[in-house]
Amino acid sequence: MNIQLVDSLIQVIESLTPEESLLFQEKLLARAIQSTPGVCGGNARIRNTRIPVWTLVSLHKQGADEAELLRNYPVLHDRDLENAWRYYDRHREEIDRIIVSHHTDD
Repeated sequence: MNIQLVDSLIQVIESLTPEESLLFQEKLLARAIQSTPGVCGGNARIRNTRIPVWTLVSLHKQGADEAELLRNYPVLHDRDLENAWRYYDRHREEIDRIIVSHHTDD
């Protein structure tokens, strides 16, 4: 592990302006949540998985807590759920529309 590199990165991150910090967080989130044509219908999903954000949000709205979601999706980590909730906060209409469309398909 390169401790010097990590320390340097911390210094750079701490020196960011609030606007730069927000942009940095958005860029990190973009890597954590992916949308790829042909994978999960092109819907937003957790990085390198086939677990759509809308599925996690829908289950959470139905009463599944984070511990249950992590048990049911063992490839996920706490951070993945945090990223899913953050994505939902920023794209609520998109995710809600997908959830409604899947419930009406039943």
